[in-house]
Amino acid sequence: MSTETRPEAELKKRVEEIAETLRDQFTFLRRDRLAFAGVVIVAAFVFLGLLGPALAPHDPIEHTVRDDAGSMLRLSEPTGAAPFGTTAYGKDVLSQFLAGAQPTFIVGLFGGIGTGVLGFLVGLVSGYYGGWVDEVLMRLTDLTFSLPFTPMALLLLTFVTPSVWLMTGIIVAFLWKMPARVVRSEVLSVRERTFVKSARASGASDLRTMLYHVAPNVLPIGFLYTAYGIAWAIAAQASLAFLGFGDPTVTSWGRMLRQVFESGNMRVAWWWVLPPALGIAAITTSVFLIGRAYEEVINPEIQTEQ
Repeated sequence: MSTETRPEAELKKRVEEIAETLRDQFTFLRRDRLAFAGVVIVAAFVFLGLLGPALAPHDPIEHTVRDDAGSMLRLSEPTGAAPFGTTAYGKDVLSQFLAGAQPTFIVGLFGGIGTGVLGFLVGLVSGYYGGWVDEVLMRLTDLTFSLPFTPMALLLLTFVTPSVWLMTGIIVAFLWKMPARVVRSEVLSVRERTFVKSARASGASDLRTMLYHVAPNVLPIGFLYTAYGIAWAIAAQASLAFLGFGDPTVTSWGRMLRQVFESGNMRVAWWWVLPPALGIAAITTSVFLIGRAYEEVINPEIQTEQ
């Protein structure tokens, strides 16, 4: 094989390996109907998160739905002009639902990834080094556990203007504690295995041993809790928005629920309540269903007999 074609051959091999891995994962999820349904819902959520605002038929904030006579349609049930009905302010619920998927998606994705990555790194370093490093990081983790998320988040958001990215940062700052604890417990076990001790004996540095020998063996747990972090972040963002501390410049599913609550029509305008409520419930439940399918394989503490 010539030198010019070698990179192409390596790239082709890598693509084939990735494709085979994806097929294996697809086959694995197909065997669990609930998990596969969760994958479908998550895929739909990603689609809405990326393209929802572009698919919205009207501006979710500026546009007002009116009838043929020009009168504003307030609290109108689903009609041809407004398939999901209208709000008490004459806004199109469908447009708000589609546009509201994007901030929910952004906070869920980056909040979940940030939670998983930060927790993984803290757990990895703490478990590997032990001693005073472990003591400091675990006491910091204990401090985070002692601080209730919602009151502390509300306190912080009281003094600043809420935004999607600020809420994401607050969520990461408080929710990394669980993956950190779980990853640390796994690292404590892995670092005592023969191949890790052999790497140390051969002269490998702590950083190399930690990254190349320990981290890959606990990475599946990190991925699992990153997925859970996405669900936690979405629920947290919706809760803060419902309490009136969401980004006031964007429409989100949590803010939709806040508006219907403030209008006093929570028990009347079902067409206004159900889309955001079902959207939040569907995506968080789907993530946990997928995680449940993988947890018995990834987490050795709950593996069961097949």
